[in-house]
Amino acid sequence: MPAIEIRNVKKRYKELQALKGVSFTVEEGEFFGLLGPNGAGKTTLISALAGLARADEGTIAVRGHDVVSDYRNARRNLGVVPQELVFDPFFTVRETLRIQSGYFGLRKNDAWIDEIMANLDLTEKADVNMRALSGGMKRRVLVAQALVHRPPVIVLDEPTAGVDVELRQTLWKFISRLNREGHTIVLTTHYLEEAEELCNRMAMLRRGEVVALERTSTLLQRFAGTQLYLRFSAGALPTELRSLEVGTTNGNDQHLLRLTSYDEVERILGLCRANGCKIEEMEVRKADLEDVFVQVMNGPDVIQGLS
Repeated sequence: MPAIEIRNVKKRYKELQALKGVSFTVEEGEFFGLLGPNGAGKTTLISALAGLARADEGTIAVRGHDVVSDYRNARRNLGVVPQELVFDPFFTVRETLRIQSGYFGLRKNDAWIDEIMANLDLTEKADVNMRALSGGMKRRVLVAQALVHRPPVIVLDEPTAGVDVELRQTLWKFISRLNREGHTIVLTTHYLEEAEELCNRMAMLRRGEVVALERTSTLLQRFAGTQLYLRFSAGALPTELRSLEVGTTNGNDQHLLRLTSYDEVERILGLCRANGCKIEEMEVRKADLEDVFVQVMNGPDVIQGLS
């Protein structure tokens, strides 16, 4: 049984078709990335998953529980860390987490609350009022709230947006531990280095559609490979080399070319010299997820190999 199953989900807001038939599954125990530019439909999809919005068409299930017809069990199996800082200013951190426990009928949950606070470095703030916390500390409390009922599926919507390095490291250490213990993690983030390091598999959304769905290693191998970066002080890239560009250049004097082997470098440099190019800077490097992301977002409508 998948941890999350999304089938042909569509959602429209007046003139905007936010989701256009999104389908994919997340398996139990995966660390799954949901990536896309602003407006791609990520938060709309998470809202439908969490029950904050209802899809116009299609179905969503959390561990076999439909989020509409079996919403109680779906909610018990799901913990969501929202992108926005939403909190009640009248309670302390500990009171906030106890109240959240009460929503799920957990009366004696203090031991787990203490463990969560310890792992998120919130222990010293346990009796501090929420409105007195910094933005980073409030973010930690949101993470703690999502985990307080021990959900097997955890969704993190931009959890490290605008927070310091210490919180990022603390959060990922704790979340990675939960994933090793069997929890399923779904992450949306604009920090692509985080996604590359943490996510085993990912889906990329563009304008409400899934345009890539692969293992992270497969995406990197298929779209990235080896690249040659060139910066010219004079001259223009020869026409014969335009087909090798991967679309991540900055200006007419900087170019990033895809290589199938190192043997191509000599031929490329020869063509550049014959075309009157003066090379100011050159680097052969392995592409990263940011390069893949740009290629996919600027590529064909749907990447082959969706699975």
